[in-house]
Amino acid sequence: MELKDKLISSFMAFENRVDVNHAVHDIRTQAIKVFEEKGFPTKKDEAWKYTSLNALLKNDYSVFPEQESSVEFNDIKKYFIHDIDSYRIVFIDGVFSSHLSETTHEGIDVCTMGAALTKPKYQLVIENYFNKIVDKEDSLTALNTAFSREGAFINVPKGKVVQKPIQVLYFSTGKESAQMVQPRNLVVVGENAYVQIIERHQSLNLNPVLTNAVTEIHTSKRGIVDYYKIQNDQESASLIDNTYISQQQNSHASVHTFSFGGKLTRNNLQFLHKGEYINSTLKGVTIIEDKQHVDHSTLVHHATPNCESHQDYKGIYGDRSTGVFNGRIIVEKEAQKTNGFQQNNNILVSDKATINAKPQLEIFADDVKCSHGCTIGQLDEEAMYYLRTRGIPKKEARALLMYAFANNVLESVKIPEVKARVNKLIAMKLGVKIGFDL
Repeated sequence: MELKDKLISSFMAFENRVDVNHAVHDIRTQAIKVFEEKGFPTKKDEAWKYTSLNALLKNDYSVFPEQESSVEFNDIKKYFIHDIDSYRIVFIDGVFSSHLSETTHEGIDVCTMGAALTKPKYQLVIENYFNKIVDKEDSLTALNTAFSREGAFINVPKGKVVQKPIQVLYFSTGKESAQMVQPRNLVVVGENAYVQIIERHQSLNLNPVLTNAVTEIHTSKRGIVDYYKIQNDQESASLIDNTYISQQQNSHASVHTFSFGGKLTRNNLQFLHKGEYINSTLKGVTIIEDKQHVDHSTLVHHATPNCESHQDYKGIYGDRSTGVFNGRIIVEKEAQKTNGFQQNNNILVSDKATINAKPQLEIFADDVKCSHGCTIGQLDEEAMYYLRTRGIPKKEARALLMYAFANNVLESVKIPEVKARVNKLIAMKLGVKIGFDL
């Protein structure tokens, strides 16, 4: 049975055993109809022109984990950023792990979607925010909506500042020969509220895993969201990550995406402006090799005046790896005084590596400052020669140049421990030890 047919035939049984209110049931029923009509995207779809899911869909995935697998903290400790005090929401094979997590309801809610979707006290929040800003015609988002039952639920009321970061971690044990998981995250940030979130998906063995994740982030007036995605998974793990962010007046939202591993990674990141004086930041570093594939697809929709967006993505591609950058900025007629910046720079360290870049600007206003640029090249031989004449070995010289290449993306990371962890991962990917931080 093909995966699409397996999912559709399993939907009714899934709905019957999941306790949700009628509104969510109706949303799910409509979502599965969208997926049934459209199926998985193919390269015939313009948005997926350079990324094929065919190889992934051949696996016979287990789609419903029945119970929490046994994992000890020492087995997964290295994947946490454990040198900072933080809240933790941990899932094992898609199931919430209470003994590995540290949640709270003291002034804020840091808990699970399983609780939010079923408990009456969260019903108003779910009705106002769940599935409100996603692309309902996107087949993979619809698939996630149809089967969503677990993930992170973070609700920060008006005026609250979350005093420590929140780590959201999804582990796959590989106890199934192949597994598909569909986490759904909902983040609601009230007026003048502030939160920092670190997200990671990690497989613990080499059995195939396909993660189809959706995150909705609602940022109210003068709210601040600082979000970090660390992607450094096994070469048998694939991730399709859809993140939708709605911003109200004077809010700030930033997403940093660090893609260092996995078989196929697709990051869909969409920002929608719903007020004036909004600031949006989208930054990313990709370093991959072998036959790995990373696809960044971004959209910033400027619908209101006097707003800014900054996109800066750097990619380093080795061996037979493939990178895709599809960055899009839309400036509506009403969005005068918009300042939109987009830059994508790529280094190919192998003659067999590939990058497909498609920066796009759609401007319907006449008083804006918008720019976009894309470069694809190799390391500067003159710079290499300069470093070599200073006694620096070739491997370390190449690493230094690549560190410098990624530097301005890391400069805006606000959590020092995250910056240190990313520095360490970059050094590991480049195969060197460098005794300084960027």
